[in-house]
Amino acid sequence: MRKAELARKTSETDIKMSLNIDGKGSYDIKTGIEFFDHMLNGFAKHGFFDLKVKVDGDIGVDGHHTVEDTGIVLGNAIKEACKDTKGMARFGYFILPMDDALVLCSIDFSGRPYLNFEANFNQERCGYFETELVKEFFYAVSYSAGMNIHIKQLAGDNTHHVIEAMFKAFAKALDMATSLDSRITDVLSTKGKLR
Repeated sequence: MRKAELARKTSETDIKMSLNIDGKGSYDIKTGIEFFDHMLNGFAKHGFFDLKVKVDGDIGVDGHHTVEDTGIVLGNAIKEACKDTKGMARFGYFILPMDDALVLCSIDFSGRPYLNFEANFNQERCGYFETELVKEFFYAVSYSAGMNIHIKQLAGDNTHHVIEAMFKAFAKALDMATSLDSRITDVLSTKGKLR
Protein backbone atom coordinates (compact mmCIF):
# COMPACT_ATOMS: atom_id res chain seq x y z
CA MET A 1 0.00 0.00 0.00
CA ARG A 2 1.29 3.45 -0.96
CA LYS A 3 0.49 5.72 1.95
CA ALA A 4 1.50 9.04 3.48
CA GLU A 5 0.69 10.77 6.74
CA LEU A 6 1.65 14.43 7.01
CA ALA A 7 1.17 17.44 9.24
CA ARG A 8 1.91 21.10 8.49
CA LYS A 9 1.47 23.96 10.91
CA THR A 10 1.92 27.67 10.22
CA SER A 11 0.55 30.84 11.79
CA GLU A 12 -2.32 30.59 9.27
CA THR A 13 -3.22 26.89 9.13
CA ASP A 14 -2.81 23.65 11.05
CA ILE A 15 -3.26 20.65 8.74
CA LYS A 16 -3.21 16.91 9.37
CA MET A 17 -3.64 14.56 6.43
CA SER A 18 -3.40 10.88 5.62
CA LEU A 19 -3.59 9.50 2.09
CA ASN A 20 -3.70 5.96 0.75
CA ILE A 21 -3.26 5.93 -3.03
CA ASP A 22 -4.31 2.27 -3.16
CA GLY A 23 -7.49 2.78 -1.19
CA LYS A 24 -11.17 2.26 -1.80
CA GLY A 25 -12.43 5.85 -1.83
CA SER A 26 -13.16 6.41 1.85
CA TYR A 27 -12.90 9.92 3.26
CA ASP A 28 -13.15 11.97 6.41
CA ILE A 29 -12.60 15.63 5.54
CA LYS A 30 -13.10 18.74 7.64
CA THR A 31 -11.52 21.93 6.31
CA GLY A 32 -14.00 24.43 7.75
CA ILE A 33 -15.25 25.24 4.22
CA GLU A 34 -18.14 22.92 3.35
CA PHE A 35 -17.97 23.34 -0.43
CA PHE A 36 -14.24 22.53 -0.35
CA ASP A 37 -15.00 19.44 1.77
CA HIS A 38 -17.54 18.40 -0.87
CA MET A 39 -14.92 18.73 -3.63
CA LEU A 40 -12.29 16.75 -1.70
CA ASN A 41 -14.88 14.07 -0.87
CA GLY A 42 -15.52 13.67 -4.60
CA PHE A 43 -11.78 13.58 -5.32
CA ALA A 44 -11.27 10.73 -2.82
CA LYS A 45 -14.36 8.77 -3.86
CA HIS A 46 -13.83 8.90 -7.62
CA GLY A 47 -10.05 8.39 -7.48
CA PHE A 48 -10.40 5.45 -5.05
CA PHE A 49 -8.08 7.23 -2.61
CA ASP A 50 -8.54 6.91 1.14
CA LEU A 51 -8.20 10.47 2.42
CA LYS A 52 -8.43 12.02 5.87
CA VAL A 53 -8.02 15.78 6.22
CA LYS A 54 -8.38 18.02 9.27
CA VAL A 55 -7.70 21.73 8.82
CA ASP A 56 -7.85 24.55 11.34
CA GLY A 57 -7.39 27.67 9.25
CA ASP A 58 -7.91 31.40 9.43
CA ILE A 59 -11.18 31.26 7.50
CA GLY A 60 -12.30 34.41 9.32
CA VAL A 61 -9.87 36.20 6.98
CA ASP A 62 -10.99 34.22 3.92
CA GLY A 63 -10.50 30.75 2.49
CA HIS A 64 -7.24 31.39 0.66
CA HIS A 65 -4.74 30.02 3.20
CA THR A 66 -6.89 26.99 4.00
CA VAL A 67 -7.35 26.01 0.35
CA GLU A 68 -3.79 26.76 -0.81
CA ASP A 69 -2.15 25.06 2.18
CA THR A 70 -4.37 22.00 1.81
CA GLY A 71 -3.19 21.82 -1.80
CA ILE A 72 0.43 22.00 -0.63
CA VAL A 73 -0.06 19.18 1.87
CA LEU A 74 -2.03 17.04 -0.61
CA GLY A 75 0.71 17.48 -3.21
CA ASN A 76 3.36 16.49 -0.66
CA ALA A 77 1.27 13.48 0.38
CA ILE A 78 0.93 12.32 -3.23
CA LYS A 79 4.67 12.73 -3.74
CA GLU A 80 5.48 10.84 -0.52
CA ALA A 81 3.02 8.00 -1.20
CA CYS A 82 4.35 7.61 -4.76
CA LYS A 83 8.06 8.11 -4.00
CA ASP A 84 8.83 4.80 -5.71
CA THR A 85 7.74 5.43 -9.30
CA LYS A 86 8.91 2.04 -10.58
CA GLY A 87 6.12 0.39 -12.57
CA MET A 88 3.88 3.48 -12.43
CA ALA A 89 1.90 4.51 -15.52
CA ARG A 90 3.04 8.15 -15.06
CA PHE A 91 0.49 9.71 -17.43
CA GLY A 92 -3.22 10.06 -16.76
CA TYR A 93 -6.10 11.81 -18.48
CA PHE A 94 -9.86 12.03 -18.26
CA ILE A 95 -12.69 14.01 -19.82
CA LEU A 96 -15.49 14.17 -17.28
CA PRO A 97 -19.09 15.25 -17.93
CA MET A 98 -21.31 16.58 -15.18
CA ASP A 99 -24.64 17.77 -16.49
CA ASP A 100 -23.83 20.94 -18.49
CA ALA A 101 -20.14 20.82 -17.55
CA LEU A 102 -17.38 19.04 -19.46
CA VAL A 103 -13.82 19.18 -18.13
CA LEU A 104 -10.55 17.75 -19.40
CA CYS A 105 -7.72 16.90 -17.01
CA SER A 106 -4.38 15.50 -18.12
CA ILE A 107 -1.37 14.93 -15.87
CA ASP A 108 2.24 13.79 -16.08
CA PHE A 109 3.81 12.58 -12.84
CA SER A 110 7.19 13.67 -14.19
CA GLY A 111 8.79 15.47 -11.26
CA ARG A 112 8.38 18.74 -13.15
CA PRO A 113 5.68 21.04 -11.78
CA TYR A 114 3.48 22.94 -14.21
CA LEU A 115 -0.15 24.05 -14.21
CA ASN A 116 -2.17 25.02 -17.26
CA PHE A 117 -5.64 26.08 -16.10
CA GLU A 118 -8.38 27.30 -18.44
CA ALA A 119 -11.79 28.09 -16.99
CA ASN A 120 -14.40 30.83 -16.79
CA PHE A 121 -16.54 30.78 -13.68
CA ASN A 122 -19.89 32.58 -13.74
CA GLN A 123 -19.97 33.00 -9.96
CA GLU A 124 -17.45 34.48 -7.54
CA ARG A 125 -18.47 32.04 -4.81
CA CYS A 126 -19.97 28.63 -4.23
CA GLY A 127 -21.22 28.82 -0.68
CA TYR A 128 -18.36 30.36 1.31
CA PHE A 129 -15.78 29.14 -1.21
CA GLU A 130 -14.18 31.74 -3.51
CA THR A 131 -14.06 30.25 -7.00
CA GLU A 132 -10.68 31.87 -7.79
CA LEU A 133 -9.19 29.48 -5.22
CA VAL A 134 -9.69 26.48 -7.52
CA LYS A 135 -6.67 27.53 -9.57
CA GLU A 136 -4.65 28.24 -6.41
CA PHE A 137 -5.42 24.75 -5.11
CA PHE A 138 -4.31 22.95 -8.27
CA TYR A 139 -1.23 25.17 -8.57
CA ALA A 140 -0.22 24.19 -5.03
CA VAL A 141 -0.80 20.49 -5.73
CA SER A 142 1.22 20.66 -8.94
CA TYR A 143 4.24 22.31 -7.37
CA SER A 144 4.32 20.22 -4.19
CA ALA A 145 3.77 16.89 -5.97
CA GLY A 146 6.05 17.73 -8.89
CA MET A 147 3.60 17.00 -11.68
CA ASN A 148 2.20 18.62 -14.80
CA ILE A 149 -1.51 19.30 -14.47
CA HIS A 150 -3.59 20.56 -17.39
CA ILE A 151 -7.22 21.38 -16.63
CA LYS A 152 -9.51 22.80 -19.29
CA GLN A 153 -13.20 23.63 -19.11
CA LEU A 154 -14.70 22.46 -22.41
CA ALA A 155 -18.31 23.35 -21.59
CA GLY A 156 -20.52 24.43 -18.73
CA ASP A 157 -22.44 27.35 -17.25
CA ASN A 158 -23.13 26.10 -13.74
CA THR A 159 -20.07 26.99 -11.65
CA HIS A 160 -20.70 24.27 -9.06
CA HIS A 161 -20.85 21.63 -11.80
CA VAL A 162 -17.69 22.91 -13.53
CA ILE A 163 -15.62 22.92 -10.33
CA GLU A 164 -16.89 19.52 -9.25
CA ALA A 165 -16.07 18.12 -12.68
CA MET A 166 -12.52 19.49 -12.28
CA PHE A 167 -11.94 17.73 -8.95
CA LYS A 168 -13.40 14.47 -10.23
CA ALA A 169 -11.51 14.60 -13.54
CA PHE A 170 -8.29 15.23 -11.61
CA ALA A 171 -9.08 12.23 -9.38
CA LYS A 172 -9.63 9.94 -12.36
CA ALA A 173 -6.49 11.19 -14.14
CA LEU A 174 -4.39 10.78 -10.98
CA ASP A 175 -5.76 7.28 -10.41
CA MET A 176 -4.66 6.40 -13.95
CA ALA A 177 -1.23 8.02 -13.61
CA THR A 178 -0.45 6.33 -10.30
CA SER A 179 -1.68 2.90 -11.38
CA LEU A 180 0.89 0.12 -11.60
CA ASP A 181 1.48 -1.61 -14.93
CA SER A 182 3.28 -4.98 -14.98
CA ARG A 183 4.73 -4.13 -18.41
CA ILE A 184 6.74 -1.28 -16.88
CA THR A 185 9.71 -3.00 -15.27
CA ASP A 186 11.54 0.16 -14.19
CA VAL A 187 10.36 3.77 -14.56
CA LEU A 188 8.55 5.03 -17.64
CA SER A 189 11.26 7.35 -18.91
CA THR A 190 14.13 7.05 -21.39
CA LYS A 191 16.24 8.93 -18.80
CA GLY A 192 15.84 6.11 -16.31
CA LYS A 193 14.26 8.34 -13.66
CA LEU A 194 11.27 10.61 -13.26
CA ARG A 195 12.73 13.03 -10.73
